[in-house]
Amino acid sequence: MALYYLFGRIHNMAESTDMDELLLSFKRFAIHGDTKATGKEMNGKNWAKLCKDSKVIDGKNVTGTDVDIVFTKVKAKTSRVITYEEFQKALEELAPKRFKGQSKEEALQSIYKLIEGKEPTNVGVTKVAKTAAVDRLTDTSKYTGSHKERFDESGKGKGKGGREELVEHTGYVSSYKNAGTYEEKTKAK
Repeated sequence: MALYYLFGRIHNMAESTDMDELLLSFKRFAIHGDTKATGKEMNGKNWAKLCKDSKVIDGKNVTGTDVDIVFTKVKAKTSRVITYEEFQKALEELAPKRFKGQSKEEALQSIYKLIEGKEPTNVGVTKVAKTAAVDRLTDTSKYTGSHKERFDESGKGKGKGGREELVEHTGYVSSYKNAGTYEEKTKAK
């Protein structure tokens, strides 16, 4: 929003809601795939994803290479991310290239309309199958034999303790194993 005041552009209410939608899309793509992301900065991979998902990249006028070049151009020299203001500058760079034959303002509005309200798509992400066969096979309460020992009552895996018989190497003799089991062995005989 501050960017529009700096350049002296007229700013109406309809445009402010569009800018809110643009900021929302920026934040959604900025945090995509990064659990530590705050949504204030976007990396190059997410910038390219935003351009691809919102059809800014059309393969003719704007390609993936163009998007990468613009990203490098608008970001700070040492930075690996762009801020929202730099994001808007990047869109201003791409707009005339994507919408040839439109004025700079019209092209900018057209590119905003492509991005507004968009979310990252998860194409190709494997969904968890919920079929009876899978449920039956993954129900740990039905396991028998040595497999039963690998899980506790709640169905949570015991890790290495459930797969191997762990032996304590304690005692004063280097190869002495199973300390405290002598009594059990003598009672068994």
